[in-house]
Amino acid sequence: MVQERREKVSSAVQPGEIRLAAEASPVSGARARARRGVSAWLVPDIALLTAAFSLFFCLFLFEAPWKLFRDSDTGWHIVTGERILATGELPRNDPYSFTRAGEPWFAWEWGADVIMGLAHRAGGPRGVALLYLTAIAACTWLWFRLHWAAGGDFLLACAMAAPLLSTVNLHWLARPHVLSWVLALAALWYAERVPARFAWRQALGIALATAIWANVHGSFFFAPAIAMAYAAHHSLRPLIWDLDRSTEWARARWFALAALASALGSLINPYGWQLHAHVARYLAGGELLARVGEFQSFNFHAEGSAQILVGLGLAAIGGVLALGQKNIAHCLLTAALLAMALRSARALPVSALLLLPLANGAITEALGGWRGLRPGLRRRLDAVLRYSANLRTLDRGFHGAALVPVLLLLAVVALRIPGLAKTVGFPQDQFPVLAAAHVERLPAAARLLAPDMYGGYLIYRFQGARKVFFDGRSDFYGIGFMKDYIKLVQVRPGWQEQMKRFGFTHALLPNEYSLLAALEQAGWRRMHRDKVATLLEGPSAN
Repeated sequence: MVQERREKVSSAVQPGEIRLAAEASPVSGARARARRGVSAWLVPDIALLTAAFSLFFCLFLFEAPWKLFRDSDTGWHIVTGERILATGELPRNDPYSFTRAGEPWFAWEWGADVIMGLAHRAGGPRGVALLYLTAIAACTWLWFRLHWAAGGDFLLACAMAAPLLSTVNLHWLARPHVLSWVLALAALWYAERVPARFAWRQALGIALATAIWANVHGSFFFAPAIAMAYAAHHSLRPLIWDLDRSTEWARARWFALAALASALGSLINPYGWQLHAHVARYLAGGELLARVGEFQSFNFHAEGSAQILVGLGLAAIGGVLALGQKNIAHCLLTAALLAMALRSARALPVSALLLLPLANGAITEALGGWRGLRPGLRRRLDAVLRYSANLRTLDRGFHGAALVPVLLLLAVVALRIPGLAKTVGFPQDQFPVLAAAHVERLPAAARLLAPDMYGGYLIYRFQGARKVFFDGRSDFYGIGFMKDYIKLVQVRPGWQEQMKRFGFTHALLPNEYSLLAALEQAGWRRMHRDKVATLLEGPSAN
């Protein structure tokens, strides 16, 4: 079992020699320990180094100041959080649209909204960018911790960092799911390190952590699912292999209790069990999800997909090896997450974050016990494994915690560099930033036709005061509305009836939309046009 593994320690100095040296000079030994203690705080380990790299890679090479805002849903999350902070109440009805105004709405990520609202209050878009840069760095740090908990090899962990970053940056966005990555990594890391006996204090901690997760993102079901995978693992092992039943079933009970605690903790939310029903209905709505881009399968023919394929391949290898190593939990998690990743691009980052460390542990164990190799190859492989173990032993002596505030300060300073500062926020080449000034002059009662990709930005730009036609809350609008919307924007038969039914007075559309030309042919007057969008006024507005 992975949590029963212990990392190999190797050193050029024998423990007896260290003891003798310390006994010979107690004062010098104390000084050496003090120096090592100071060094541990000031010298970063590989986890912190790579976390810092991912932070600044995201900031400078990934162009986070604007790419984090390339999904307009960020806008309504920020506004919702600020509304909650201002009123002290959760929204129960839709406050943003004129098409479904006042209808019941689940603000099921309200906790993340509040965090984003606080960040925006503190620093505007820069504050939101800093929040998610920190979360991305925390994911990388926890990812390495999971490698060590799973018994992974130092050099393999470093090599796997490249496919990890190539995969997770697909969904580096200022949206709540990035915060859920941190919680998912922490949950799996804890499962790999659980103590032998279950205590009420642990149950309370698990329930509290899951309650936080349930109020931050709808992926909270991962918490009890992970625990149940480990419970199944320990229940089945003694039935398949000749293992000690009492030990295995004691651990199975531990994880079953952990799953129960997390399931009960997830009920601590403003909606109770109705949140679970809502998430289940949404995820089971195949017809609706089939029309949401991020839930579609990833195009593995796209440029740069090789690293993603490498990551999935390593994860699959790890899952197969895990079963051969009697690790049912890792095999179950690998099968489930790979199936999700192949079905939905949104699951690819989660798979890379959770499965690559587990694969490292399985591959490391397989390499260490690989029999039948030629003697020369076996010696070279053992030498590489020893060298990697020595690097991990050296790395274990440091953590560099004192550098964390320095890294965050550097990120704050970097976001204020003029070249970066002017790009922070919704990118002008994707959103109607320039056209919004003209939208602002429209009558308050104007019914503006704009696509969902603009909806969240318009909510943010006008703080929810100007109602939108549609935004990214697909679970709220539903499949019927989605079908009508697609018929309209794609100028399919019956689109004119949709225009009349919604009573649009104005339209703000991307320049490449075919609906734009159709409206102009129908007599709609152009009010503004820039490189991104065109604003039209309908005949009924006069």
